[in-house]
This record gives sequence, C-alpha cells and structure tokens, in this order.
Amino acid sequence: MSGGEVAGILVAVFWAILVSFLAVVLVRLAQTLKAATKLVADVTEQAVPLLADASTTVRSARTQLDRVDAIASDVQEVTSNASALSSTVASTFGGPLVKVAAFGYGVRKAMGRDGDAPAARESRRTVIVGRTVPGARTARSAWRRKQKD
Repeated sequence: MSGGEVAGILVAVFWAILVSFLAVVLVRLAQTLKAATKLVADVTEQAVPLLADASTTVRSARTQLDRVDAIASDVQEVTSNASALSSTVASTFGGPLVKVAAFGYGVRKAMGRDGDAPAARESRRTVIVGRTVPGARTARSAWRRKQKD
C-alpha cells in the first residue's frame, strides 16, 4: 500500500465517524422535537379551558364591580341626604335649644340658685389602700371656689 491509499482510508474512516456522529445528533434532535411538540400540544389542550374559565371569572368580576358601583353611588346619595338632614336639624333646633338653655341659666341666676352643692359633697374623700385621696376636682368645683374667693 502506498501512502496515498493509507491517507484515503484514513479520510474515509474519519468521514464515516463524522457521519455516524451527525446521525446520532440528528436522531436525538428528532426525539427532542417530538417531545417539544407533544408538550406544546398538552399545554394548548390545558390552556384553552383555563382561558375559558378566566374569561368567565372576568365577566363575573365585572358584574360584581357594577353592583358595587351601584351600591357605592347609593351610599353616597344616602350620605349626602344624611348630611342635609343633619344641617337642617341643627339649624332648626340648634338655635332655639341654645336659647332655652341660656334662658334657664339666666332664670337660675336670677332666682339666686347657683347650683351650689352641699359642703359635704365637696369634702368627700376616697380611701385607696389605706390613704385618703381628695375627691375629683371638676370644672364646676373650680368655678365655685373662684366665685367664693
């Protein structure tokens, strides 16, 4: 055998190994593509019902939001009506009630009754854990002390 024949055999063996390697790669690629196709088909098969359910849920949510919007507008109307009623009651009864209270206070002052409570009431003390504590001081008792001074 000559050197050219040996080189030809080596090249032929190299090409045979290369073609075998490419055939294995192509077979694996075909299997991968087949698995990917099956996966896409399964996802599509499951996604269509999910999308239908999502569409139904969105429609239901839209209906509920419309109801909530109607309720909110009704509550706003009731609130404005209550505010108007409150203003009307305050303007109708507020002024006269203040005048009646002022008149009653004036009558008490004119009659000489300051509303003084008995002295025993002011000197009342509370006992807590063996100690004597002065009674609570109110605005009225402070006002009385100021009037007496």
